[in-house]
Amino acid sequence: MTGVVRIAASVLGADFTRLGEQVGAAERGGADAIHVDVMDGRFVPEITIGPVIIEAVRRSTALPIDVHLMIVEPDRQLDRCVRSGATSLTVHVEAARHLHRVIQQIKDLGAKAAVALNPATPLVAVEPVVGELDMVLVMSVNPGYAGQRFIPAALPKIRQLREWIATRGLSLNVQVDGGINDSTAAQAVAAGANVLVAASAIFQGTGGIEASVPRLRQAALART
Repeated sequence: MTGVVRIAASVLGADFTRLGEQVGAAERGGADAIHVDVMDGRFVPEITIGPVIIEAVRRSTALPIDVHLMIVEPDRQLDRCVRSGATSLTVHVEAARHLHRVIQQIKDLGAKAAVALNPATPLVAVEPVVGELDMVLVMSVNPGYAGQRFIPAALPKIRQLREWIATRGLSLNVQVDGGINDSTAAQAVAAGANVLVAASAIFQGTGGIEASVPRLRQAALART
């Protein structure tokens, strides 16, 4: 796939003692969105951040804030996240018991709605709601930790999703999260992704944050 590739800088890789400064650097480097991972220690092993950090990120940038809810019972946190500054909300198909209802709740709150799939979850799990979404997130690592290695089995899933979108005349983004770096970005984009989430590759990249964002974008388009 060729065309516009959007970069979402995941603060999971940031230094939280310098969060505002580093979010600002990502924005200056050309990031298209700031990605915030919310983990509850139940759906995934780690416990991370919540609405207070979303509020802090919102004070630091005018970019869209893409909140990825890796939590059980995500419907209980939707309103708080949007009030804290979230622009889009992603829930996991594995965690949302009433997926149609949750998607509608997100839209009613004025946010964009997305659904995520873990690596072992088949794409068919999102098929009943794909026409209602603004984005599908294909996880290319098992969620819960930054710095994991990209799982190549995500690539055929991305290709299949892109085929669905084309044959059904849909308009939605295909996001990939996990192990995205200068080496894997082009593979994800070639398969059909147009939104790349990166944590370590941006916030811990060679040459600093402002240099890492454009380098990642360039790498993503290098062989597409």
